[in-house]
Amino acid sequence: MKNFAILRNPIKDVGGHFSRKIFEYLTSRGGNCFLTDDGIDIPEGTECVLVLGGDGTVLRTAKKVVDRQVPLLGINLGTLGYLAEVDKNSIYSALDKLLTDRYTVEERMMLKGTVYREGVLVGEDIALNDVVILRHGHLRVVRFSIYVNDAFLTSYQADGIILSTATGSTGYSLSAGGPIVAPEANLMVMTAVAPHTLNSRSIILPADDRVTVEIGTEHTPSGITNVDASFDGNSDIKMQTGDRIDIERSDLTTRIIKINHISFLEVLRQKMAD
Repeated sequence: MKNFAILRNPIKDVGGHFSRKIFEYLTSRGGNCFLTDDGIDIPEGTECVLVLGGDGTVLRTAKKVVDRQVPLLGINLGTLGYLAEVDKNSIYSALDKLLTDRYTVEERMMLKGTVYREGVLVGEDIALNDVVILRHGHLRVVRFSIYVNDAFLTSYQADGIILSTATGSTGYSLSAGGPIVAPEANLMVMTAVAPHTLNSRSIILPADDRVTVEIGTEHTPSGITNVDASFDGNSDIKMQTGDRIDIERSDLTTRIIKINHISFLEVLRQKMAD
């Protein structure tokens, strides 16, 4: 490949030091490069977006370019990431592999969440990692009713509900007690956040299931519930008592470039050793 867009996280690439070095390296070897801080205006014909930052930057970029289906290569300017696998010490060898087409592309499943209020569409969004429905405001638990393919499954009194992809299983879902899943798997993981029960466990569902979460009342005089449906932690849709959100597999995918062929288990081993 020859046509690149370089998207940097200005907080981690202060002054554009690394992005300029990458730009100069690629152009000196016949590459065409475009520098951007937002990823929205990348030119037609771009074959790869180089994302400088970390996993959070990759997540934000994935939503911006998903309609273009341009593959992403995450370059981690901090520690080893699950999505941004190339570090500062291996940047140039990774760029050489891109220029000589020595790479693979993984298709990662995404989720689509659609919020309804009294049957009327309120909003929708997509996520690579997870959709999180979390109480908003004062510290009281919320009752969530869960349906799978329109069949009632269970109710939780909890702070929230996480629906994650396999890619997102190492994020918020993991911190809430969910399982670690190899990222190439196509499935959904449902995990309650701080449930008020002793027997709550994560539930793994097939990728093509549709999960509906209905918002119940809080233990307040008004009975009014306010929650946020968060998509990869980057965008929110406000919800309230009686609203529902349908979460299902998106028709869109995120394309991730793999350079080093480091297995997920190796990345996991290094993370666990930190």
